[in-house]
Order: sequence, then structure tokens, then C-alpha cells
Amino acid sequence: MYIVLYTIIIKPNQEQKFIEAWKGLTSLIYKYEGSLGSRLHKKDTLNFFAYAQWPDKNTFDNAGGNLPEDANHFRDTMKASCEKFEVLEKFEMIEDLLKQQQSE
Repeated sequence: MYIVLYTIIIKPNQEQKFIEAWKGLTSLIYKYEGSLGSRLHKKDTLNFFAYAQWPDKNTFDNAGGNLPEDANHFRDTMKASCEKFEVLEKFEMIEDLLKQQQSE
């Protein structure tokens, strides 16, 4: 598995817009690009981290060309609501001991 870690600084009063756009874009990337999903974490009011999982580096490197037009709206909203959005690290997962959610 391949992991990408992002750091994000949100503009004041833009938190909810960013979160909704992040959810929308993440859903499209999952559906159309082969992502395994992402988690969004909040450090404090305006500082966030996102953690995206991919099956492998090749899938991540080749992503982007299959997204529908809707993705542009989500990207634009995210850009407008952020002071900073950057990749902190990219790395390969060696072991995964997180408990998986149970479907009910």
C-alpha cells in the first residue's frame, strides 16, 4: 500500500466549505481513480492533515485522468478555502495493525 500525507491550512470561516469539497473530491478519486480512500484530521481550528491510501505507487502516479467534470468544482472550492495544501510525505506501508471497521 502507498500512503500520501498532506498538510492543510484553512482560511478563517472556510472550514465547512473545505470539508464538504474534500469529501466530494475524495469520493470521486475513490470511485474513478482506484484510491483506497482518505482520512481528514483536525489539529486545531485552521490546521488539518489528510492521509490518503492507494493500492500502490503506480496507481497514485497515474491518477487524475479519469475524474468527471464535477471534480473541478470540488478542487476549485478546496483551493479557494485554503491558505496552504501541500504534500508532506509519500511512503510505502509495511504493516497495518489498525482495527478495521465492522460492517453491520
